Amino acid sequence: MRGRVILRAVGLLLGLCLLAGVLVAGVTYPLAAGAGLAVNEASDSLSGLSAELITGSLPQTTTITDSRGNPIAHMFAQDREIVAADEVAPAMVAALIAVEDRRFFEHGGVDWPGTMRAVLANTASGDIEQGASTLTQQYVKNYTLYVLANTDAERLQAVEQTPARKLREVQIALQLEQQLTKNEILTRYLNTVYWGNGAYGIAAAARTYFGVTPDRLNIPQAALLAGLVRSTSGFDPVRHPDAARERRDLVIKLMQAQGMIDSDQTQAALAAPLGVASPLNSWPNGCIGSGDNGFFCSYVIAHLAAAGIPRTQLERGGYTIRTTLDPDAMAAMTASLKAQVPPDSPDAANVMAIVQPGSDEHRVLAMGSSRVFGLDAAARQTSYGLPYEPVNLGAGSTYKIFTAATALEKGLGINTQIEVPPGGYASPIYRDGNGRPIPVQNAGSYAPRLSLTDALAQSPNTAFIKLEEFTGVPPVVDMAVRLGMRSLATTPFVDPGTGRPTDRSIAEVTKAQRQASFTLGVTPTSVLELANVGATLASAGRWCPPDPIESITDAAGNPVPVPEAPCEQAVEPGLANTLLTGMSKDDKPGGTAAGAAAQFGWNRPMAGKTGTTQVHQSAAFFGVVPQMAGAVITFDNSANPRPLCDGPGAPFACRSGNIFGGKTPAQTWFGTMQPLLAGKPVEPLPPTDPRYLEGGEATRIPDVIGRPEAEARAMLERAGFPVNVGTVDNAAPAGTVIGQSPRGTALPEETITLQISSGQVPPPPPPPGAG
Repeated sequence: MRGRVILRAVGLLLGLCLLAGVLVAGVTYPLAAGAGLAVNEASDSLSGLSAELITGSLPQTTTITDSRGNPIAHMFAQDREIVAADEVAPAMVAALIAVEDRRFFEHGGVDWPGTMRAVLANTASGDIEQGASTLTQQYVKNYTLYVLANTDAERLQAVEQTPARKLREVQIALQLEQQLTKNEILTRYLNTVYWGNGAYGIAAAARTYFGVTPDRLNIPQAALLAGLVRSTSGFDPVRHPDAARERRDLVIKLMQAQGMIDSDQTQAALAAPLGVASPLNSWPNGCIGSGDNGFFCSYVIAHLAAAGIPRTQLERGGYTIRTTLDPDAMAAMTASLKAQVPPDSPDAANVMAIVQPGSDEHRVLAMGSSRVFGLDAAARQTSYGLPYEPVNLGAGSTYKIFTAATALEKGLGINTQIEVPPGGYASPIYRDGNGRPIPVQNAGSYAPRLSLTDALAQSPNTAFIKLEEFTGVPPVVDMAVRLGMRSLATTPFVDPGTGRPTDRSIAEVTKAQRQASFTLGVTPTSVLELANVGATLASAGRWCPPDPIESITDAAGNPVPVPEAPCEQAVEPGLANTLLTGMSKDDKPGGTAAGAAAQFGWNRPMAGKTGTTQVHQSAAFFGVVPQMAGAVITFDNSANPRPLCDGPGAPFACRSGNIFGGKTPAQTWFGTMQPLLAGKPVEPLPPTDPRYLEGGEATRIPDVIGRPEAEARAMLERAGFPVNVGTVDNAAPAGTVIGQSPRGTALPEETITLQISSGQVPPPPPPPGAG
């Protein structure tokens, strides 16, 4: 048995000697020739690995910042920042060499005397009693372990204590020493090695344990870190401070013994406390540590993944991602969201997004939720993308914007008078699955006819269902997608019977089934996309994707392009500008958001639209000023949504519901925008286009008052309007038109009712008491 151990040791020693090109005098065994042949045969494969250690890149931490460069999140597979040699304190280099490889600047990659002693001792004992790896060898092992190994088996192989691995490590170390300087090897080692508590590389270690950059490490700090290399768990200064101090002090004494520091420095270093930060300065990994910025951070990652830059690439690439997040907008929005709906609300969630208009870019300035971004569901936290993923409960009458835009494109004007049928109106296009009419209800009483502007401000449901009879449902759905609700064309429609997604999109099914309820906003809605609709209108009808990225640079500082969908002219500029003006009455007396606007002292030009779903499970507000567009949705995001009631402190689940877009959602919008815009110039809404004010010829009703019935009928019918007549007693000549409804403008093919004089005036009634 002892003889086999000695032979194994001799074989390994001979192999090591051959690797070094050393001839061992007096030893000429066939074993030596065999070992040399084996090493030569393996050299080609090993040269590829040494090249990887020279040219390969280390996993590095990606930093996500706001628009001012302030970090909001870090992402990493290994928390590491690469530093250059001159960015590391000399004390750190000295401490590491003193304890790990005192002959580092003398050997050629392998400390042969130490290696031979260790091989003999370890082989004889059958265990690892002595270590003799140089820093170069340790660099090879650490790079293999932390960079190249991807599986548990590969990681075990990288650290296994076998002669084969040792031979391989030695040869690579010798190759590296021929191609790199000592300083290069040392710097690569410092950047690669794991220092415990999630810190990879010296920069992360200096920050994690002491809150400093590596160039600021002093002697006791450097000694503590150098001591950790042998065992990050055994000498962990947090869990085992006594062992860590003992190890640190050993390193300090070795530094003195090797002439690196004098006795005064030694005594001062030994007397110093460990000085480890409490808590450690570790960075949270990913968006969970981003606080109120978590939802924005999550959207950035999703946006980049869709652009072909996956999360795994971000976690290793060391990118700097400067986002469009405006800290002021985020602070104002978060305060308003939580003021209206507390984070611990058992029922309601409040979400908002703000987008900046532009002809070539729509920058996302802020997005957030009253809910806390996190993983503790019991504390009502969530990591679901509430502000950018579709809210299933819908956005209510904000979708009337799309019906209005479609009507303008089809020839109506913003001043066109449209019919407002009374509540209970049975529209021919508003039917259930069996084809039976569903009565359309209103939330109040309205004049029988309103201009499109007033209809947008007062929001009667029957008027927009009637308007949809003119536009058709498919064009309205297409308009919504064009203006910004792009997910409608990509999100699968969920079968209400099975609850499972189908192979068709929401937009496809809505158009195919002619779902007239679309204008009432029952469709799942992304609040970010709704805000971007406002940015499209405020950009003279030019749609651009909502972009959260200002710039990206890689670890070397080179710009990284992010593929984006090109901007598109969604609607004609005059239509967009006129529609914005058409929505400028919502905050005025009579508008559905007037109360919220007055509450916050709002006095700026703005375009707005409220929305409430029919069962009050959600409500929304859409608002635009020239500088930015924002949207808010307040909804019940509990497992079993119920109607919401506005109450003291926050909306709550109730039996029938009374929440409206003009309440919590509008209050959230004005509560955000009023302080955010304070002190900034008041900008007007864009000018209207005459083509979209009164509408085309098809909407203009000939005025036939005073004309004979036959002539009046002919004029109206030539203009495309059906005619209905009724006779009334009047002194005008018989057959003369004395009344016309409507007058001015109307939907094409809308029936015009004429009142025709009988030519007779009835006698006055007898005086009281006569007879």
